Amino acid sequence: MPYLPDPRVLSVVQHPSESTRQALWDEVDPAVFPRRTLRFRNQRAAATVGLDSLSPADWERHFARFEPLPQNLPRPLALRYHGHQFRHYNPQLGDGRGFLYGQLRDGQGRLLDLGTKGSGTTPWSRGGDGRLTLKGGVREVLATEMLEALGVNTSKTFSLFETGEALYRGDEPSPTRSSVLVRLSHSHVRIGTFQRLAAVGDLDGMRAMVAYASTELFRGLDGSPGAFLRAVVAGTARTTAAWMAAGFCHAVLNTDNINVTGESFDYGPWRFLPTLDPNFTAAYFDHSGLYAYGRQPQAVFWNLQQLALALSPLDSDLQPALADFGTLYFEALRGQFLRRLGLASAGEAADTVLVHALVDWLATTQIGFDQAFFDLYGGAAGEARRARSPAREAYSCGSGGPFTDLAAVLDAFSPAHPERLASAYFDREQPVSMVIGQVEAVWDAIDLKDDWGPLQKLVGEIRVLGEVLGDDGSGLGGG
Repeated sequence: MPYLPDPRVLSVVQHPSESTRQALWDEVDPAVFPRRTLRFRNQRAAATVGLDSLSPADWERHFARFEPLPQNLPRPLALRYHGHQFRHYNPQLGDGRGFLYGQLRDGQGRLLDLGTKGSGTTPWSRGGDGRLTLKGGVREVLATEMLEALGVNTSKTFSLFETGEALYRGDEPSPTRSSVLVRLSHSHVRIGTFQRLAAVGDLDGMRAMVAYASTELFRGLDGSPGAFLRAVVAGTARTTAAWMAAGFCHAVLNTDNINVTGESFDYGPWRFLPTLDPNFTAAYFDHSGLYAYGRQPQAVFWNLQQLALALSPLDSDLQPALADFGTLYFEALRGQFLRRLGLASAGEAADTVLVHALVDWLATTQIGFDQAFFDLYGGAAGEARRARSPAREAYSCGSGGPFTDLAAVLDAFSPAHPERLASAYFDREQPVSMVIGQVEAVWDAIDLKDDWGPLQKLVGEIRVLGEVLGDDGSGLGGG
């Protein structure tokens, strides 16, 4: 077909045994929805896998009715896995309202998954209805678009259809509208995938999964558990640092929500920080603050330790593979802060001083997190922008004002891309942001007036932000 150029499609894993296959997925049927109204079509993501020329009818056929793509998976696969959920091990997990629907190559030859959310019940639904609220779908669109703009290696929301069912939920006004979402991501293999294989004692399956990840997800590893774990550690450290620089609180960092490629995915009760607060917690049910913003690096490292434990029957000496997490995390954090500030590196020592000075100032002033990066973009070159900022009082240097120390540090840095300072984006008084009030305003327009204009407008503004900040090279992959 013309929209599948060179469709070198693989099965999920070429396993040596039927028992291993059964340990990883169940073939399922998609739900049949009473209505299918397209609400979001990601042409930019579709172009990366040659699907941007699909007609509206074919888009609906493949991404709302889930008729198989040509030369692709003949039936959807609900993946099986285990996981630690808030540090409690749960062996009864799997795709309860989604499935792996197709696999494609992008222009770089990477193998990408098309996965769903809200596509119906599976053997792992655990009594749930297998559906996704429309609000949940809209929130995932917003999360993925904003994270991509801010340099986070994230899945892409590929498609969103409203499906015409009335859903009842205990944590939002009901009945509420329903949707089905398709995401494009670099694998759906989780830490919990390996935990399941370890728990059932399927060492052949684990070896096959390590081999698969080494050749298809990371491309070029030697196939050893140690090399695989080091690659997972590196990708996950970079993503965690990117979350922190984005001011993003994922909220549910269970091992079944950590992709081995390091790609951030599966967004539930996420939030972005209004102001810097290490104790900020996004999920109302996270009573202990286990996954608070400031504890995310610790939570991710704990999850990586569980992956090492699962892999230990194949290699008993995996601790060295974990040892670089802190170094890689701080290296990536410096780079992500510089990217948001639009500054060129002045060397590791100076960059580290800048990060500490900036964090101290953000904590002291409690200036809006996004406002601060908007005002400070370009360092000294942003002085005029700061003078007209709604938060201009935070930039006082007189009489030892709170900005004095940070301003002195910034003087050592130069803009990384001076040409971007002329962007019309910086004519705004306030930056594109994604605090909860803005998310709720977008949803209210849809819920109360069926007005999709605010969502479309915000997505457009987010993409302009992404153009200003530029591509950090992470793309979709962890390999």
